[in-house]
Amino acid sequence: MPYRFDFDPFNRIARCSLEGRIGAEEVKKCYQDAADFFAITDAHAGIFDLTGVVSLDFPTQTVRELAKRPPVLPNPDRIRVAIAPAPAVFGVARMFELLTDKTRPNLHIVRTAQEAWAILCVLEPQFKPYKP
Repeated sequence: MPYRFDFDPFNRIARCSLEGRIGAEEVKKCYQDAADFFAITDAHAGIFDLTGVVSLDFPTQTVRELAKRPPVLPNPDRIRVAIAPAPAVFGVARMFELLTDKTRPNLHIVRTAQEAWAILCVLEPQFKPYKP
């Protein structure tokens, strides 16, 4: 599986980390699994860490389809951050952000984890692997 979940129970931050080459079916499955995971944890914030992504091997239509789905964190007040250091991955994340500005007003696309922690006002998150 090219993604994994972990959770910081103190700060109530759920994180999904993706790695390698991500295709259309994998990103769609990840999105659904993330929605389930974030609901189980009752996360107050969510992170998609794309640091380990080598390439996104899917058409822009897939980004549009995901943008039309309900948000992984349904509450629009909850902060969402995508960490995307690679230029191509950052570009796709920004496209998603632009397509979802009405349904996900607190979505931030950043290049580093430090930027994410600053947005979330967290100094040292304490993530623990998720075990169903």
